[in-house]
Amino acid sequence: MKNKTLFKFITAVVFFLLINCVITNSIFAQAGNESFFRIGAKAGVNINKISGKSYRDAFNYNFQAGLFAQFNITKKIGLQPEVNFVQTQSEYTDDANTIYDDLVGGGSQHTAKLDYLEIPLLLNINIGPTKKVKLQLGPAYGGLLKQTTDSLKNGINNLYKNGEWSAIGGLWIQLPFINLSARYKLGLTDVSNLNPVQTWKNQAIQVSVGVTF
Repeated sequence: MKNKTLFKFITAVVFFLLINCVITNSIFAQAGNESFFRIGAKAGVNINKISGKSYRDAFNYNFQAGLFAQFNITKKIGLQPEVNFVQTQSEYTDDANTIYDDLVGGGSQHTAKLDYLEIPLLLNINIGPTKKVKLQLGPAYGGLLKQTTDSLKNGINNLYKNGEWSAIGGLWIQLPFINLSARYKLGLTDVSNLNPVQTWKNQAIQVSVGVTF
């Protein structure tokens, strides 16, 4: 009985919140503002590199996709939390003089592939009167789902930390149904698990297209 009562209570709360969102969105639309709450999905390319002596100074093209919600708090400012799957890939250098390459690379080319579950919390700032172009700024936390490295020696297989913090800045274009975005992500966390051997930090340019409901 208690479980049924709890289920009914949760159902009633969810129903109330949905009705409230519909009413709020209707009020915002009549006032000529954006809807208070919107959701959507997006996918695109993650053009990344890992900075550090052991990595090539070049960007690699990888996949990213995710879901987001928008809370348009005022006419100018809103919040956009997201949950994204992000792939990162980099290639070790063939410089035999670097400490890390001597340790695990043997002077030949090897690849690191990392899969992250990334959770940004972005501040949206409307640019211009149309509300279609938004400046986005905010932090993001990425949890490492999987790391794959090839040809490693000495039994070293956990080269990267399980999570990282980063800062994101970019532009979001919100059309009636389609959204477009371009961002720069700067890693703030040293993702190397080999401290104090070297410092590795992620950088990325993220470009995506999606839909907003």
